[in-house]
Amino acid sequence: MTTRVAIVGGTGKLGAIIRDVVEAEPGFEVSAVLSSRSELSELEGADLVVDASTPAVSIDVVRAAIERGINVLVGTSGWSAERIALVRPLVDAAGTGAVFIPNFSLGSVLGSALAAAAAPFFPSIEIVEAHRETKIDSPSGTAVRTAELIAAARDGVGPVESPHVDQRARGQQVASVPIHSLRRPGVVARQETILSGAGESLTIVHDTVEPAQAYGPGIRLALAAARDASGVVVGLDSLIDIGVGRRAAEPDGRPVDEGGVPGQVARATGA
Repeated sequence: MTTRVAIVGGTGKLGAIIRDVVEAEPGFEVSAVLSSRSELSELEGADLVVDASTPAVSIDVVRAAIERGINVLVGTSGWSAERIALVRPLVDAAGTGAVFIPNFSLGSVLGSALAAAAAPFFPSIEIVEAHRETKIDSPSGTAVRTAELIAAARDGVGPVESPHVDQRARGQQVASVPIHSLRRPGVVARQETILSGAGESLTIVHDTVEPAQAYGPGIRLALAAARDASGVVVGLDSLIDIGVGRRAAEPDGRPVDEGGVPGQVARATGA
């Protein structure tokens, strides 16, 4: 049975990548391509809504999908844990599924997981993220997700040490972690998580080099999960076993094969 997919924001950069993946994926077909300004009544008839719109529009897209009893996959930035918590009761009441993916890159998810694993051992942690100048929101959803994972990992040791955060130049605090956002041409997406302790530091860096190649495997995993989801799911790390922290599995209990991850570079450095 073919799953009919309506893509909101399908005329944008990420939306175009998602559309290509859906069209090439067996068992899925694109039933509608909406811009961020389209009437949401066009979602009618879809089996799955994929949201790649803008932070301002995304909440309306999610609500429209829930009201129509349609599962939704959200790839739009701006969904913090607090914002997702507001949607959770609506999803549960409707008996639908909502999957929120801050970043479709498997390498990025691994970088965030490594940062969370190291977080309890370093008192000072800061994030520097960079995207092209056309990205309209900051900090990025990936940086917010990373900060939230770091805070959860430090539950037993307390918040990170962040001196002088009253000064605007010290960045925006998310879950006690300062985040610094760069918006400039010549970069696709880059995140550095810098963990510091007495006499040493650890820097975890992820670069997206070619978006279509980097995001494709994650989009395919997320499409399959969103089609069958019940309730709220957050992050690719909830869908796959990345070997760090808790283990995730496919709905039938079989571990997911991540395969190769082309189009991106990740590294960790110590100094």
